[in-house]
Amino acid sequence: MNEFSPSRPARLRRSVLSVPAVNRRALEKLLSLDCDAVIFDLEDSVSPEKKAEARENLRAFFAASPLPGKERIIRINALSSNFGADDLALVAELEPDAVLLPKVDEPQDVMMVGDWLAEADAPESLRIWAMIETPRGILNAAAIAEAGRTTGSRLDCFVVGLNDLRKETGVLPQPGRPYLVPWLMQVVLAVSAYGLEAIDSVFNDFKDAAALDAECGQGIAMGFCGKMLIHPNQIEAANRHFGPDVTAIAEAEAIIAAFAEPGADALNVVNLDGRMVERLHLVQAERLVHKARLIEQRSSGAAATPRTDV
Repeated sequence: MNEFSPSRPARLRRSVLSVPAVNRRALEKLLSLDCDAVIFDLEDSVSPEKKAEARENLRAFFAASPLPGKERIIRINALSSNFGADDLALVAELEPDAVLLPKVDEPQDVMMVGDWLAEADAPESLRIWAMIETPRGILNAAAIAEAGRTTGSRLDCFVVGLNDLRKETGVLPQPGRPYLVPWLMQVVLAVSAYGLEAIDSVFNDFKDAAALDAECGQGIAMGFCGKMLIHPNQIEAANRHFGPDVTAIAEAEAIIAAFAEPGADALNVVNLDGRMVERLHLVQAERLVHKARLIEQRSSGAAATPRTDV
């Protein structure tokens, strides 16, 4: 944990399913799905003539379906569009866990929405996520993340959008994303520097399970905490790759136990089976074990209470 890391609830964000808010059938299925978070999309997947209907769908859904154990995010249209203001008013009305801003290019895009939410007396728990999906967004990723550490900021998470980025740069889709990796790592570096998290981009071919597995494996290796998904069939792979495995959980529990030994509270480094482990690894271990417990609680049907001290 670095000096910018806030004291905020540890969240499960392995699988972040995007659902068109205009699709009532897809909304109804959410209660039975094992995704960690849901993005209710009012932007790209909703045609202009259906925007009002999509907002009404969300009003009805939020009134009837709280989705316990899942983080709820509403992706709005750009505030410069004809729909952004109404979308943001809906966010203030429904009070989801977060609002996802499309095509964030610079810090002011986040700060403006944060100011609006504060003036609307939105609860502090209503956070901001930022879509990083333009060349300017990639170039300004560190500045955007740094602005998220200012007093009163609600910024929690970046979501990479490669479809728009490919379109604007002309980079072709290829296995392994070779020409996109430097930009992806730039986003990971930015969030890591300022205590945020980053969600990897969607994988478009939901029928290609092998390629999805490979891309999920690449995403976790690069440092993403989860993946944005476009189909329920992708949930299992994302949960499996981005969730802690048995070996990692056992190691984390061993680290926690080592620092709990008498006298270890005054140490910054302990000896664990001949390996020197620093206190910063204790913080990481506590977060991993807590997320593992959240997964276990949700799978058993128990309501999980997020911790605010990890």
